Parts: sequence; structure tokens; C-alpha cells
Amino acid sequence: MAREVTGREPTAVQRALALLEAVAQLGSGATAKDLARLTRIPPATAYRLLNLLVADGYLVRVHDLSGFALGRRTQELAATPHVETWPVAEVLEDLRAQVRHGVYLASYERDRIRLVDRDPDHELLGESSLTRHLHASAIGKLLLADRPHLVPGTTLPKVGPRTIVELDRLAIELSRIRSLDVSVEQDELRQGRTAVAVPVRDDGTAIVGCLAAIGGTGRIRTDDRDLIDLLHEFAGRLRLPGAARRT
Repeated sequence: MAREVTGREPTAVQRALALLEAVAQLGSGATAKDLARLTRIPPATAYRLLNLLVADGYLVRVHDLSGFALGRRTQELAATPHVETWPVAEVLEDLRAQVRHGVYLASYERDRIRLVDRDPDHELLGESSLTRHLHASAIGKLLLADRPHLVPGTTLPKVGPRTIVELDRLAIELSRIRSLDVSVEQDELRQGRTAVAVPVRDDGTAIVGCLAAIGGTGRIRTDDRDLIDLLHEFAGRLRLPGAARRT
């Protein structure tokens, strides 16, 4: 890649890095068309840079040549850990001992919610709605805030009594989530349910999942600063092995 980039092309490096980040976000098999759309790079330019990144080992083509994945050189750059981590089970057990609510760990693999760890002492109702209706839960809204391309372009279904169904209101809510780094819900997915969720990051920047506290409305407050800070503290200890940024 470096052999083709000169001082007269200051944006070439930025675009190449944007494409690398987009592959990490979309995951293995991301197509040139999808990458160009996500990065807003002209398709011809994106395709040329993708080929250069493949030639230099930063990207590879998937086996059927339909898309791209991170290459050996990119993975080597990310191989050195920067943050001390603990086993997931140990972190969650420690957190659950400190809160009265259900604690759940979710990943955002392939732009979908997958519950990695469910609280054994708290039944989670409406799990299928949680994974289908992203706009109606704290976990789902955190995913939408990080990946705006997942926001539906049509009217949103009303799942709970306080579900946000207007796209303009949802846009404001997602902006708030990005600003405060916390997502909440109250009677939006189910009557009588409240939740608070904070992001789990792979390297301190890219969101790959979330840590959520879920309980009854009136028992858990969406503005409980102590709880939010505690979730952030424990989320910082967690890593989700094998979870790509957007796979």
C-alpha cells in the first residue's frame, strides 16, 4: 500500500484505514459495495484500495471471493493486549454479588444481539423480542447507536407501552446514547421492565457487546449513577474472545 501513496494523496491513508475499520465493523465477508457505502468512499477508489490492502496482507479475500476479511498483518497489529482482563465468569459473578438486579452480557456478532451470559437467578422474559426489536430495549438501542446503518427506514413497531416508534425521536435517543455512553429502557420492551446497558469494547474503542442490568420498573432507576458507574467499571474488565467488531 505504501508504495502507491504519496504526499500528494493525504486522503489515501485515511481512506485505507477507514476501509480496514469498516471490514472490522462488518466482519468477514464484507463486500466492496458494502464497504464503499459504509465509508462513503467512491466505489472505484474503494475497490482499488481494497486490492492494495489485500496485496500487502492487511486484508484477505474470503474463500468464495465474495468479500474481504482482516489479514494476517492487521491481526498482528492487534495481537498485543493493552488492557488487563479477567475471565468472563469471574467478572460477572463479582458484579452480580454487588447488585440486586439481573446482569446479562450480550455480544453484537454479525450485527445481531446474542446473549453470551444470562443471569441464573433472574428470569429474562421476552428474549425473542429483545433480539428482533432493537429499538425497544437498552441492549438493542446501544447496538443501533453504534451502528446507524441498522436503524430501520420505516415505521417502528410498538412493542411495549413506552416504545419509541417515531424515527426522529429514536434519532435523538441514539444521539444521547452516543454522548452519555449508556443506554436505558423503561416499559419499552415489556410493561414493568427497566434496563441499563453500557458498551463492552474490544480494544477500548470498538463496541462488540454490552453489559446490562435488568429489573422491575420502580426497583431499578435509569438515572442510578452508582449502578451506571459500576457497569462501566466491570465492562472495562471484559473481553469477548472471538467477537469481531461487526462480524
